[in-house]
Amino acid sequence: MDDIWVNENGEKILIVDYKATSNSKAPSLEGRDSYKRQMEVYQWLFRKNGFQVSDTGYFVYCNGDAQRSEFNGTLHFDTSLLSHKGDDSWVEKILLDIKACLISDKLPEPSENCDYCGYWASVKIHVDKQNSEIMH
Repeated sequence: MDDIWVNENGEKILIVDYKATSNSKAPSLEGRDSYKRQMEVYQWLFRKNGFQVSDTGYFVYCNGDAQRSEFNGTLHFDTSLLSHKGDDSWVEKILLDIKACLISDKLPEPSENCDYCGYWASVKIHVDKQNSEIMH
């Protein structure tokens, strides 16, 4: 979380996160589920600490201007403000699930949607193949 703003009535805080990139596409939260989840965790944390938090959070999206012909030691950005109406109802259950997994003596089942599970599965195939070649 990079910043906190207060609404015009002074009643609720607004969570603000800054994102910087250099992309030719217009800034968007499309396909940025990790950004949205991050915002919702911040909102949940502040609510758990007794703050009145707006459901709407903001991303200040700074997109580097790649069209400039020279750098000259200065970066130029186009800045956009993107809003996201958060839903932090999932956060507490996920945190409890993570805790249960971490204190368990059993490994969780692999998931097809997990990059790490795919990596370890490919390593295991490679190691098993090497071991098989050594044995024969």
